[in-house]
Amino acid sequence: MIPINRHRIWQLVADAALVATAWWLAFELRFDHGVPPYYETLFKRTLLIVIGIKLLVFILFGFYDRWWRYVSTRDMWGAARGVTIASLVADVTVYFASPVADVRLPRSIAVMDWLLLLAFVAGSRLIARSVFERPTPGRLVARGKEVLVVGAGEAARDTIREMHRNPQLGYTPIGLVDDDPRKKNIRIHGVRVLGSTADLPHLLRDNKPDEILIAVPSASGEFRRAVVTTTRELGVPVKTLPGLHELISGEIDLAAQIRPVQVEDVLGREPVDVDLDSAAPYVEGKTVLVTGAGGSIGSELCRQLTRLGPRRLILVELGEGALFEIERELVDERGFSAAVPVLADVGNPSKMRQVFERYEPSVVFHAAAYKHVPLMEANPLESVRNNALATKVVADAAVEHGVHRFVLVSTDKAVNPKTVMGQSKAVCEWVVEAYGAREDISTRFVAVRFGNVLGSSGSVIPIFRRQIEKGGPVTVTHPEMTRFFMTIPEAASLVIQSGAIGGEGHVFVLDMGEPVKIVELAEQMIRISGRDPEEIGIDFVGARPGEKLHEELWGESETVVATAHSKIRRVSGPVVDAAWLDEELSELERLVEAGETLEAVSRLSTMSRQPRYAVARDPGAVLEDTLH
Repeated sequence: MIPINRHRIWQLVADAALVATAWWLAFELRFDHGVPPYYETLFKRTLLIVIGIKLLVFILFGFYDRWWRYVSTRDMWGAARGVTIASLVADVTVYFASPVADVRLPRSIAVMDWLLLLAFVAGSRLIARSVFERPTPGRLVARGKEVLVVGAGEAARDTIREMHRNPQLGYTPIGLVDDDPRKKNIRIHGVRVLGSTADLPHLLRDNKPDEILIAVPSASGEFRRAVVTTTRELGVPVKTLPGLHELISGEIDLAAQIRPVQVEDVLGREPVDVDLDSAAPYVEGKTVLVTGAGGSIGSELCRQLTRLGPRRLILVELGEGALFEIERELVDERGFSAAVPVLADVGNPSKMRQVFERYEPSVVFHAAAYKHVPLMEANPLESVRNNALATKVVADAAVEHGVHRFVLVSTDKAVNPKTVMGQSKAVCEWVVEAYGAREDISTRFVAVRFGNVLGSSGSVIPIFRRQIEKGGPVTVTHPEMTRFFMTIPEAASLVIQSGAIGGEGHVFVLDMGEPVKIVELAEQMIRISGRDPEEIGIDFVGARPGEKLHEELWGESETVVATAHSKIRRVSGPVVDAAWLDEELSELERLVEAGETLEAVSRLSTMSRQPRYAVARDPGAVLEDTLH
């Protein structure tokens, strides 16, 4: 039985009235000159019987499992079946029970009653749905925003169903657009496919939606960009469901998932599909430590790691606010209670030894680093201390306490570095390579190198966004400057995957796709905001000291080798001499402690230009399967 509540009681009462009306009209319409007395007696004596039988059948057919405002095409067919069975049961009962002697129920009345009740039941539900979902202007019931949905696949089906189920979302789907010609004019939960994306201009003019929603998670950047361009010309806002790399399996939570189209949606690069389940064995049931856990990459690493079943996740972060936010998110919002916040400076050797001694991690992801190039140029000693020296501190603690796997998050700025930040990250990679090549160390060291991350703190995306909100101009360093880009979830998932396939100091490079012109990125962001590049303006301010026009993912002395994952490559090159590296790092530490800025910068620059190598790895060496 269904639970009784006020809404269902009203639906039962309304259906009882419809049943009675249909039964009465069937008798009235059957006879041209009034109902004969004996048939009027039959009507009166059977009315309550018919109402009771039909309502019972309606309940058994689940008529009241949902409110009328949410009925779909499938529900309407179910209602037709329920009305037919209810009418048959009621008519047979009345016919054979014969409450009036020698008076049988005419077949014509039975047929008319069935047709009338079918029309009443279907019509009442359609009217209720229309009133609640698409009221005319001026009505008291809110209809929400009219939305035209691009896509007619599973994501669109789930989206429309959720819109119907939850009017509080404030959306009313008025049509679908899909490029599959076989889907034209079909209906999905009562919403018709109106045409293809080529028909969008006239569909937008004819239907006047309040918004467009792109419900195609696998859509390419070109596809999204074409939709955005068309809708912008007609002044219709566009929103989208996230791409495949952002979606988590399960029910769609539209309130959380629908968002405005962002620049990463229209860059034209293919999303990276990573099967994290294949990477799970080396973290599942283990204690995992993440440094820089409150940063852009570190926090996303934590989010994705919680899905792989670690026994405990140690969050090491120097910023109190950032640590509080990621710990609160993991525990309160994601239900991962095994997150342990540790407020600590990774460059402090005694503190790191305490942390490793207390929690005994099996896997370490070292994401803590200073990354803003101009800021590091102005504060070079901190760049050396927090990047190069701190990496050695964490690596030493990992080796000392028998960590099974150490994964360093690196950057393309470590390739042929021209800035203090890039040079300090190159040293971080040397530490990983040197430690990984040592036969007396059981810890498996891996470095993962990638380019710019879309939307990370301090990246060009939030900077451009603020400039656009202020009315411009948008500042770009050089008209020919390009950068590699990747989304934060993609970068984090590939870092985790790289940790599963590497060891012995391997350096992995993520396939970043084609480089993107920064000026084109700025233009796309301006257009997405609904403005015009000429209106906002783009100023070229010149490259900053040491800044390259085009970043590189590997150097001339490095050889690129494919791996088992199509989006991950391994670079092989000469390995620095471990003894020389220890001496240089000791000298850098002395200069940092003494505050000798010029000497430290000079020493770091000399190291990056003239490293001392030990032996070169065989670039064709086969990667070992280190999942287990």
